Order: sequence, then structure tokens, then C-alpha cells
Amino acid sequence: MLATVVSPAVAASVPALNPQALQAAIDDLRNPPATSAQLRVSGSAGQWYGTSGVADTSTGAPICADGEFRIGSVTKVFVATVVLQLVAEHRVDLDTPIQHYLPGLLPASFKPITVAELLNHTSGLPNEVGKPDMSDPATVVAHRYDQFTPLQLVAAIPDTQLKFDPGTKQEYRGINYVLAAMLVEKVTGHHYGDEIAARILRPLRLTHTVVPGNDPAIHGPHVHGYLDVPGQGLVDITDFNQSAAWGEGEMISTTGDLDRFVTALFSGALLPPSTLEKMFTLPSSDVRMVDGGPASYSMGLQTITLNGVTVWGKTGERYGYNAAVFATRDQQRRLEYSFTPTHRDDTQVQMTLRIAQAATS
Repeated sequence: MLATVVSPAVAASVPALNPQALQAAIDDLRNPPATSAQLRVSGSAGQWYGTSGVADTSTGAPICADGEFRIGSVTKVFVATVVLQLVAEHRVDLDTPIQHYLPGLLPASFKPITVAELLNHTSGLPNEVGKPDMSDPATVVAHRYDQFTPLQLVAAIPDTQLKFDPGTKQEYRGINYVLAAMLVEKVTGHHYGDEIAARILRPLRLTHTVVPGNDPAIHGPHVHGYLDVPGQGLVDITDFNQSAAWGEGEMISTTGDLDRFVTALFSGALLPPSTLEKMFTLPSSDVRMVDGGPASYSMGLQTITLNGVTVWGKTGERYGYNAAVFATRDQQRRLEYSFTPTHRDDTQVQMTLRIAQAATS
């Protein structure tokens, strides 16, 4: 199947920055309920940074520009970058099944799933089973220090039929990137976090970005996350073992570090042009999301067009945190945000949409 390549031609100029609209977008901490928000907008069309709320409700400490927060699935962009670096080094082949690199890990009944199909979420893997029901906030708090290994995460994939033939539909799934991170470890012989550090964090001097492993704490200046628990009120859940999100959602960063990362990535400092292009290439037009909508995920990124402005990047979410990094391909506009919602539900999209509208209109 032919892939859909979005042209890198020079885009029309983005709208001028509207500081009042940007500040208003993050100032409403009631919709959704949140304790803080920060937004960084940069690029050739202008720069702006603003905050709202406090970093710590118990002390009233303000948010600082280098305050760290959990970035959730933005982690996937780092993992995809490392995998694609290995592709450029001819150590990984995108069209080779993951079963070749990780033999015996997935059920033998599964059809071959290529590395590319993991990275662009067209694997068809069935939903994992046997995990605690984390829809109840009290359960989340009770299980915040649970520790998992990557093998345990993969073992939760049941030996049933794939949801669809690999490569024929798209469904966003974190488990795809658990396998991608395991691929990095198998090929390099190093922890995937060490490869991210050696290949991205240290060269770009992203000193506030870490892969925490089993350490539940955020060290140094940081923004606290909270969860509204019935009968308990706001519970500080900043300390949280992220091993359940191993390989796909565990990292910590800042808006400044994320800005430097996306600048380097989109500028070609981390990948050769032909490999970088795969991050801006959607599956073929006949591949649809499982809900029938158009595919919107490439290898490591997602894309959206709003008010005529097309951006590429990634959102991320962990309990108490919501974050994202997006940019136009020509980097006229880049934006990174983080807010700390107290409910993990669909209301979080209210803040995201306000920020997106303010940055593109």
C-alpha cells in the first residue's frame, strides 16, 4: 500500500501571536478543573510564554520555566526517533516483523507485525487483559506504587485474534511502543532510556528531561500533579511509579527542553532526511482509524489541521498531568504546554482545544 506523504512545501504564514488569547486559554482552571497550566509558543513567527495557577497548592509556589512535569505519551516521539536512528544505521528494518527481533514474545498465532506497523499504530494487537481497573481515582491512588516489568506488560496481550490484519487499520495503542522500546534494547544491548540519553538528551543538553525507570519521584523544581478523590479531596499524586507506562509514557521534561527537542528533530539534526520523512508520512489513504476516521498517526507523530494550520507532534497524559508538543513543519510556530488536571476524563480536551485555537487563529 502506498503511503500518504504530506508535502514539505512552504506553508502559508501562521497568524500573528495573540498574547491575550494565549493567556486566556490557560487561565480558565475550572474548565477542566486544574491546578496549573503553562504554555510556550516559539518559532520564526514569534515567541510567548505564560503560566497560570501554582506549582504546589500546599505552598503556593509559582510555576518556573524549568519546572519539570510528566509528559506521558510524548515519550513515544523519543522512542520512535531512536528506532528510526537504528533504521538509518541499518540495524533495524521497518518491514521486518517484530517477531523476528523478539522471537517467542508474542503469541505464535499472530500474523507478522512489522516494526513500521508498531510505530504507526497499525499493528492490530488485541487489548491487554488482567490489569487493575484504574477508572476509580481511589484505585489509582492505591496502586500508584505498583511496579511492572516490560515482560509483564507484554504478557497481558491475550492469545486471541488480532483486532485487524496488520497494516489495514489504525488504532492508537501504547503497547506498540512497549514493544518498540524492547526492540531498542534487543538491538543495542542497552536500556532504552540509556539510548535516549546518549542519542538525544546529552547531545541536545536536555538537562531537565529524564526516563525515570522505577523512581516514583520528580527531582528538582517541578509542578505537582493532583487527583480529585471522592471523600479525600485533592490528593497529591506527583510521586507515582511509571513502570506501567514503560517505553510509551513514562518520561519527565519541561517546555523548554521539549522545544529544543522538536527544533532539533524537525531541523534534521537527529535523523537523515529520508528517515525523518517517515515521521511526516501517514499510512495509505485506504487505512482508516477503527472508528472510521482518517488515519492521523505517522511513525512517532500525530497531525492535526486547525484554522488552516497543520501541525505535527504528540500529546501525552498521566494521572495529574497533561502535556503536548506540536510544530508546523517549517517551524514558523512551535508550541509546548503542560497542565495539571484533577480529573482524568474527557473534560481535559477543553484546555487542549482552547490552546490550539489561540495558537492558530
